[in-house]
Amino acid sequence: MTEISTPSAPLRVVVLASGTGSLLQSMLDNLDGTVEIVAVGADRPCRALTRAEDAGLTTFLEEYAPAGTPGHDRAAWNHRLAERIAGHRPDLVVSAGFMRILGEEVVDRFRGRIINTHPALLPAFPGAHAVADALNYGVAVTGSTVHVVDTGVDTGPILAQRAVDVRHDDTVDTLHERIKTVERQLIVDVLHAISRTGYSIDGRKAWINHD
Repeated sequence: MTEISTPSAPLRVVVLASGTGSLLQSMLDNLDGTVEIVAVGADRPCRALTRAEDAGLTTFLEEYAPAGTPGHDRAAWNHRLAERIAGHRPDLVVSAGFMRILGEEVVDRFRGRIINTHPALLPAFPGAHAVADALNYGVAVTGSTVHVVDTGVDTGPILAQRAVDVRHDDTVDTLHERIKTVERQLIVDVLHAISRTGYSIDGRKAWINHD
């Protein structure tokens, strides 16, 4: 069993994002003094970086060149990303709408200390199309998951989940909006809890420690 202990406050967090930064904004608006976002990083220019800069946070861009484009080197990109993250000495790395699979070098360097939010109740519907997949499958309940990141695709141990009912007239957009509302609150609650008590990992199981 691995216990991820809580350091002296505040909990130092690096946030990784790729898109609009709505999860980041929820953290900016709702985190208390027990959690400090020390940097926000992205793999491409995005609104999340602008939100971070507007809040006076340190940002970094480690742009990813997709396969088939000049400069593509996934291993080198993962190495650079690991170095950029490490430079901010985080206690925890939060993947909040970061649309790249983190490579083995990054995961190993921060093993057990990277968490991700996912818009489904894992292990159901992993991957980039979770909301559409859940809706197309016809489930009555989906939701949001916070899990520890490993080298798979949304396969790491689950820390917390909250359910969202699926309505008969839902579209991908309407369902995703309700999931996002839950997701924004869940990540804040999880970070506050981790800052107080830390968490533990035992094989496939993970849990936030009791007060």
